[in-house]
Amino acid sequence: MNKTFNLYCDESTHLQNDGMPYMMIAYISSPYNEIRLHKEHLKALKAKHKFKGETKWSSVSASQYPYYADLIDYFFSTDLCFRSIIVDKSQINEVHPGFSYDDFYFKMYYQLIHHKVSLAYHYNIYLDIKDTRSHKKLATLKEILKLNTSIKSFQFIRSHESSFMQLTDLIMGAINYKLRGYNKVIAKNRIIEKIEQHSKVPITQSTPKNADKFNLFFIDLK
Repeated sequence: MNKTFNLYCDESTHLQNDGMPYMMIAYISSPYNEIRLHKEHLKALKAKHKFKGETKWSSVSASQYPYYADLIDYFFSTDLCFRSIIVDKSQINEVHPGFSYDDFYFKMYYQLIHHKVSLAYHYNIYLDIKDTRSHKKLATLKEILKLNTSIKSFQFIRSHESSFMQLTDLIMGAINYKLRGYNKVIAKNRIIEKIEQHSKVPITQSTPKNADKFNLFFIDLK
């Protein structure tokens, strides 16, 4: 039987006119047979720190730093993996004949998923349901990835219901924060430092293409 992985996909500052400089799309992946174990450990971390509510980058603070630090340590000590596509929006040529921002967005999703999945394995893709356009997004992703026979399912999931989706948000948020030059929140700076110490790479540049544990792809559109 082929090994199966779950991919929990999310996006940040990806809208065309949100005033943010970078589009980010990312996922956390986990072997299917380890899902329950990871859920139990992540739940135990919340209990240990008496953390309430949703895990997300915007909630990182001095009082919550120990929880978030343990969470990053846990990620890097396990078989969980992170991959992100990052695009400098200033490089997007919106006046190019036939350009469609929606088409570009889906091409980035294709880059995120297609080039790192293996035909030797099976994959379940989970997407964060955000708005009324989510069902159209699901249908489009199915269409553009239909030739990849290793992908077995696409499903919606709400981020507040998924510890994996929340972990995707946390790591994505750290990268976006540093890219935008923010450094006023000491706890957030410390989380970024911890990620870079574990990954042994700056989070503002691409990692080697074959990096699996922590993979960043800054797409150059020039």
